[in-house]
Amino acid sequence: MSPTPEQQSRNEIDAALQAAGWLIQDRAEMNLSAGPGVAVREFKMTSGHGYADYLLFVGGKAVGALEAKPAGYPLIRVELQADKYATGLPPVLNPPVNPLPFVYLSNGVETRFINGLDHDPKTRVISVNLPEIHRPETLAE
Repeated sequence: MSPTPEQQSRNEIDAALQAAGWLIQDRAEMNLSAGPGVAVREFKMTSGHGYADYLLFVGGKAVGALEAKPAGYPLIRVELQADKYATGLPPVLNPPVNPLPFVYLSNGVETRFINGLDHDPKTRVISVNLPEIHRPETLAE
């Protein structure tokens, strides 16, 4: 049985995260001290904010989220959904910056990035024809 379009996209995103030095973990087996950058799949946010496809942790602290969509899905349509993840972090995690500053939108082909630390945060394309994610060390800086 072939993977669904969303699963195929997640496979591409997983590969991009790993290539950038992220450890990928399922929420049930989360170990934030396993490495400098940990991407946790299907992370439950606060009530009304749903589940982030990937929540990104650097040095054990939440710094960003990644919303995954199937290939061909227009990423501009999910900016509001991604904003819910940036603002919906459970308070027990005590992030260094709130809302989370780094948000990615990816369909496994195109990746868009929003840097909430910019004076005028906007979504911008960081890669086309291959999903690309910043390294944990880059976000730590």
